[in-house]
Amino acid sequence: MKTTYIFIKKSILAALIIMLFSCSKDYPTTPTETSYFPPLTGSTWETKSISSLGWNQNAVQPLIEYLELKNSKSFILLVDGRIVMENYFNGHTASKGWYWASAGKTLTSTVTGIAAQEGYININDKVSDYIGTGWTSLPLAKENLITNKHLLCMTSGLDDSDDCVTPACLTYKADAGTRWAYHNVYVKLQDVVAQATKQSWSNYFNTKLRDKIGMEGNWFQIDNNSVYFSTSRSMARFGLLIANKGKWENTQILNENFWSEATNTSQNINLGYGYLWWLNGKSSYHLPQSQLQIPGSIIPSAPNDMYMALGKNDQKIYIVPSKKMVVIRMGDAADGSNFALSDFDDALWKKIKALYE
Repeated sequence: MKTTYIFIKKSILAALIIMLFSCSKDYPTTPTETSYFPPLTGSTWETKSISSLGWNQNAVQPLIEYLELKNSKSFILLVDGRIVMENYFNGHTASKGWYWASAGKTLTSTVTGIAAQEGYININDKVSDYIGTGWTSLPLAKENLITNKHLLCMTSGLDDSDDCVTPACLTYKADAGTRWAYHNVYVKLQDVVAQATKQSWSNYFNTKLRDKIGMEGNWFQIDNNSVYFSTSRSMARFGLLIANKGKWENTQILNENFWSEATNTSQNINLGYGYLWWLNGKSSYHLPQSQLQIPGSIIPSAPNDMYMALGKNDQKIYIVPSKKMVVIRMGDAADGSNFALSDFDDALWKKIKALYE
């Protein structure tokens, strides 16, 4: 009898296991939502609601009020490429353009990477290989130390006390690679790309990046700076491309290896800097116009895996891989004029975090 009981018990258990596995087909798992990419033309762009994300609807209005109070013109928040928030302030609209300031440095970094993957340039080559010698006031031996990569990393060693990029202004401060300094000389990469590709910077940029992701906008020369102007949605398109590791839908526009180098620490002096991208969550960082090493994360209230395009007077692209999030802010300076970073970053992120924490 005991043997029969055990046999029956095992049979019932086996039947239950079979039923469990067969019934499981009736309960499909929820598929992971794929990244959305808006069409290259037109105004269509899928949205996603705060409630569908399970976020705190009560945190939306305080964020909007803070953005308006702090002289913002636009704010866009994407998750998986879909618009969760899109707000315009102080007479600005979706169709109006605004300047990127130094947030546009990341456009230069990206197109430099595209030129490298197409074989036009090598980032480890010296700059003078492409634009000739005498582009600085340095002795030739010192000038030839400066590579394209040094311009990407802000480690040219050139004196950073002036934004001017004529040869007379570009004077020696340290050997290339030994000193990090936020310097407008990065713009020489645009000349490198133009010379290597035998076409204008704007034409190569438009063909290889802007038009491939449906951006609008143009470059303007303002004093010593090459400044990009576009709509806020165009800035969001670029952020979405980079958030997807340089890929737009099924097209790899920027090589993933270069993307990875650009969005990680590029040298051992300023750990919070990649190839013209700022990096959050590192153990220390440097600020523009300073040689002081500051301990801790650049924006303590923001996610540690965030990387950023930051421009004068608080032009922002924040990319957070762990949240599949891209955040855009354009406008006038939130408080006082600044080069790239300001106290506004930390305060703004406290408001953004209230949405999802």
